[in-house]
Amino acid sequence: MQCTSSLRSLPLKKIPVSWNSVFYNAGLITLGSIVFAAGLNSVLAPRQFLSGGPLGIAMMLHYCYPSIGIGLAYFLLNIPLFIIGWLSVSRRFMLYSIYGMAVFSLVAQLVRLPVVEIHDPILTVLLAGVVCGTGGGIVLRSLGSAGGLDILAVYLQKRFGFRMGPVIFASNGLVLLAGAFLFDVEKALYSIIFVYVSTRVIDTVLTSFNQRKSIMIVSDQAPVIARHILCRDNRGVTFLKGCGAYTGREKDVIFTITALTELPRIKEMVFGIDPNAFVVVHDTLEVLGRRHGKMKIY
Repeated sequence: MQCTSSLRSLPLKKIPVSWNSVFYNAGLITLGSIVFAAGLNSVLAPRQFLSGGPLGIAMMLHYCYPSIGIGLAYFLLNIPLFIIGWLSVSRRFMLYSIYGMAVFSLVAQLVRLPVVEIHDPILTVLLAGVVCGTGGGIVLRSLGSAGGLDILAVYLQKRFGFRMGPVIFASNGLVLLAGAFLFDVEKALYSIIFVYVSTRVIDTVLTSFNQRKSIMIVSDQAPVIARHILCRDNRGVTFLKGCGAYTGREKDVIFTITALTELPRIKEMVFGIDPNAFVVVHDTLEVLGRRHGKMKIY
């Protein structure tokens, strides 16, 4: 408690706004929204399939009352969520998300591509899942979102301690269940496939842009291994100070980042130098930092 109090007494440093970052994130949100809207209007909506969350409700309103556009309905449904989010979530996240909601609502209303002629409903939802998932993943690569259940899930987690996964799953399930009663059970089941595929594609888009692995190596030959990584693999190396719990001996622990394709060679090199080495490999979502005095995205 004393440590917490001392931390609270420290002044907060104001971080300057980088306009390059603003334009970059706004560009990601715009591009992702256009891609998602293209899949929505040319593949998903013409077959009257559904999505989850507020978008699914907006689509049901459009199917029942064609004069109500999906973009307009989505915008109106998100207003209460953004009021909740503005009071409880990061303001920077909310500003980007307000922009994302506005852009997505606009392009969903205006983007009208030719309908993709696919007669097999399974192929239809698979294609829609890939296209919409790609768009959603691009949006989530930014510092914001395009609205929807993410904001509600964050609010319920902060206010009541609910986990985000079950909240989003339950909300999507209720929307699809309503669609099954209002329209057709088969369409609701196909829509579940769409939601699953789009979620998996979003995960892929978020992770595959940066196929890097972080490696921790515990070895008595740490200096020799580090020299090989530095000189032969041209990778940065950091020594972390460690101490064996059993032996009580201090030793250097190597920490480095490598590409996925280079990982087998590094492991072969490590165990060739020290067969008793201990190696831990972690997945990394994104790696940013300075290397040799220059900013580098690994």
